[in-house]
Amino acid sequence: MSDVRYCYYPRTHAPPEFVDEIVAAFRANEDAISTVEDDNGLKSDDVLDVVRDDLEAIGFDVEEGKKKEQKIHRPVLFGENGEPDLQYEVDGYHEGERYGLEVEASRAVLGNALYRDLIQAAVMVQVDTLVLVVPNVYRYNSGGRTTESKAYEKSNDVIDTVYASGRIELPFETLLIGY
Repeated sequence: MSDVRYCYYPRTHAPPEFVDEIVAAFRANEDAISTVEDDNGLKSDDVLDVVRDDLEAIGFDVEEGKKKEQKIHRPVLFGENGEPDLQYEVDGYHEGERYGLEVEASRAVLGNALYRDLIQAAVMVQVDTLVLVVPNVYRYNSGGRTTESKAYEKSNDVIDTVYASGRIELPFETLLIGY
């Protein structure tokens, strides 16, 4: 059985078939990226590099590096002559399905990247589904001892609460994947 798991939101919607292809890309690389048994030491960019070929094979454009021309930008606001005035970066984007992809590691919950990703996805143009990929477990050294953060479970709780509360209505659906 795979340690790569996922949940689709809102939970009142059945996941589209395309979700299986995305999850399969991460499961195909599970040996290299899994955080369940040990700290794999991978940063989010490392995880993205491992799954890149499989994501590109299903139609995602994937960030190639840290230089501006290697990043993937999604427009937020447009100005004169229809040119984007404000854009946010995403780790990947599938134009046909309109899926934005964010891969996180240590900052998933501890650094509040989860909240940033949800808010930025809410204002991006043509992002109908946010794919948020987080470690199942993040281990870090705190005061000379190893501490574990269950990043997937914490992210799951936050996203589930946002969709269930009814106080905030997100204009997109979310696929949360734990690796």
